[in-house]
Amino acid sequence: METIFGMNTLVTLLDIAIVAFVLYWFMLMFKGSRAERMLWGLGIIVVIYFVSQRFELLTLHWILSNFLSSIVVFIIVVFQQDIRRALVQMGKPFSTRDTMTSGGALDEILKAVSFMSKKKTGGLIVLERSMDLSDFLEDQLGIELDAKVSKELLLSIFNSTSPIHDGAVVVRMGRVFKAGCILPLTEKELSKSMGTRHRAAIGLAEETDAAIIVVSEETGGITLVVEDGLYADIGADKLAVDLKQLFAYKGYPRKDIFQRGAAGR
Repeated sequence: METIFGMNTLVTLLDIAIVAFVLYWFMLMFKGSRAERMLWGLGIIVVIYFVSQRFELLTLHWILSNFLSSIVVFIIVVFQQDIRRALVQMGKPFSTRDTMTSGGALDEILKAVSFMSKKKTGGLIVLERSMDLSDFLEDQLGIELDAKVSKELLLSIFNSTSPIHDGAVVVRMGRVFKAGCILPLTEKELSKSMGTRHRAAIGLAEETDAAIIVVSEETGGITLVVEDGLYADIGADKLAVDLKQLFAYKGYPRKDIFQRGAAGR
């Protein structure tokens, strides 16, 4: 049987198909991220590399061989956050941590957010999903509570007289894990209508798959941030539907309503 690049034709075609699928999957995982353009550029370089190998362009092949061997380390260092998020996406179908189905926790959160919105009480609530947030919280300020979620507890935390009202509340497995947490801030330019809480929510969403609720103390507006999706002024009713679908809460069918690149809706 005819060979290409010294390999069996069928094996070669299978090899190309696998590589193409992996590259396509990576493009989907990194779509909308900082690494997207880098991957496109790297893909072009890889194609040129194989062309130089096929036509025995020795100098070009030698240069690209040395370049590709070092660029891998560079990509891992510079885009470690994007790579980590892509790996989280890949592992989601096998994760059992993405749950908020017991004890009425989500109902209590929604009641608190609705009340805070009406009273224009600022708040920042992080709902942990499949990705463990401990790495982002252990070195940050915050008080570990491990308490049952209730409307009253959340309102007391975000009361303006509380010393931790400016920090974030982190909910893990249906319980208040920590309060008064300081989150990483995004470096993106945001609308002037968005404050520090919005910047913190987006900053955490850039690095994790958490669902983050922001209540503005200026307008009472509710914003939901999940991955690359930012949904401002959605109202308490829309928030309830979105979160119940996201967490498959109490019989709601699970639905990934947040698509990458949807920021600003």
